[in-house]
Amino acid sequence: MTYTPADFPVIETERLILRGPRVEDFEPLAAFYATEHSRFVGGPLTPELAWRMLAIETGHWTLRGFGRWAITRKDTGEWLGMTGLWHPEGFPEPELGWDLARHATGQGYATEAATAARAHAYDTLGWTTLISLVADGNDASGRVAERLGARPDGRFTHERFGPMNVWRHPAPKDLT
Repeated sequence: MTYTPADFPVIETERLILRGPRVEDFEPLAAFYATEHSRFVGGPLTPELAWRMLAIETGHWTLRGFGRWAITRKDTGEWLGMTGLWHPEGFPEPELGWDLARHATGQGYATEAATAARAHAYDTLGWTTLISLVADGNDASGRVAERLGARPDGRFTHERFGPMNVWRHPAPKDLT
């Protein structure tokens, strides 16, 4: 399946809207990538490299038929981060990931958004398993993985980021 930005599925949760990345996401995405807070996901980056990340996020939908959504607050439309399904060349299998702006952390947004993205993978795409890759030292993401019911499942050496922890999500039949 090939997606264009108008075709990206939209998911609503209690507090959030997950929607495909858009050009208007560039400024908050670049602000996220300009900080040390982005160190576990490739940052800090210059604005030009952040633009490339936005293009990568959008292009993944076209190349794979799935991707990551911009996380926005339902009540204000404020951009909070990115979450979703990711499987670039070289990854061991499809990943569920989440990146939140610093001001959005600690409020349950990552867990809420990732739960919805995982449901899409299982219920809409028919997947039976997912992993999340968490860099050494990224304790906050490890806690999100635990809240999602994922369990440690070995290590993966990322081409650019080095060794990472693999977290295995429960299969659809094991979710309650």
